[in-house]
Amino acid sequence: MRAYGQNDTPNQPGPVRPEAAAACPPVQQFKPAQIHGTWRVRFTPAPAGLPADATLQLQRHAEFSESVAGFVSRELGPTAVKPAQGGHAARAQLAGDLEDGYLTLDESSNGISITGAWNGKMVAGSCGKTITGTWKDMSSSAPPDAPEVPFILERLSGW
Repeated sequence: MRAYGQNDTPNQPGPVRPEAAAACPPVQQFKPAQIHGTWRVRFTPAPAGLPADATLQLQRHAEFSESVAGFVSRELGPTAVKPAQGGHAARAQLAGDLEDGYLTLDESSNGISITGAWNGKMVAGSCGKTITGTWKDMSSSAPPDAPEVPFILERLSGW
């Protein structure tokens, strides 16, 4: 077996190697506590009026120990809709569940109504470090046919 250093090509982001996938537990075995931490979000393409990148912080839900809570932080530019108009805040609350490798989160910019819906799946072989899925604008300013926007979550720190 060969050891790799930090500058070796095999450590660069890319497809999961078969030997790495074999070392990871199946995504269905991951528990909510194992996704606590900081995540980078990349949307492709960026949601209408929102940036392509954001930061997600997940932690134990205060009321439901088998659920997750946290927030999403975005750098809102001058074209972003203001929360008072039913849009999105620079920092919005999140709450949801991880079951059988699937992550569902409700987003709320005002702490009352749902302004976004996240649906993702843990990537097999990523050892809980990558989740892909779609985000949908549920705010009052969203069009009735708002598209589902693909995202990738990559773990920055945590469990």
